[in-house]
Amino acid sequence: MTDSQDDKPNPGEHAARPASIWRLPILLATWFGSGLLPRMPGTWRSLAALPFAWAIHLFFGPDGLMLAAAVVFFIGIWASNIYVRDVGGDDPGAVVIDEVAGQWLTLALAAPLDPLFYALGFVFFRVADIFKPWPVSWADTRIKGGLGIMVDDIIAALYAGAALVGVGYMMGVF
Repeated sequence: MTDSQDDKPNPGEHAARPASIWRLPILLATWFGSGLLPRMPGTWRSLAALPFAWAIHLFFGPDGLMLAAAVVFFIGIWASNIYVRDVGGDDPGAVVIDEVAGQWLTLALAAPLDPLFYALGFVFFRVADIFKPWPVSWADTRIKGGLGIMVDDIIAALYAGAALVGVGYMMGVF
């Protein structure tokens, strides 16, 4: 076997090489390495996304947060594609940029700048992301690559945002 063949996986196998965290797409896909935490990376990253969302929302309003979620979505497709190509897997647990985009979209859709609504948005998004109601489950199993990694969380964010709007109406906030 030549040196160039050592770097390629066998046909039908995924690459299992560790990725360098310092490569920009890997750094972004793992959201600055937080996806490499040993347990519940999606939950930790969604929680850690809240202060960033709060700051963006504070300075740029919900439209700014929506724009930031869209930018992270498209960057996430690119970074996730590279992560999957280089490291392997269909939807690796270490890739958590999708949770960031989903969490930010949830909050941009429906949350006033209020700690209670941010906490509810976090819970609603995690529930939708974990339980994957249809069409989240459909997108999760049918759409592959970076787009598949990202889009199921965006659909989950729509469910979470709708639930947050419902709570806002019940509380008389909207």
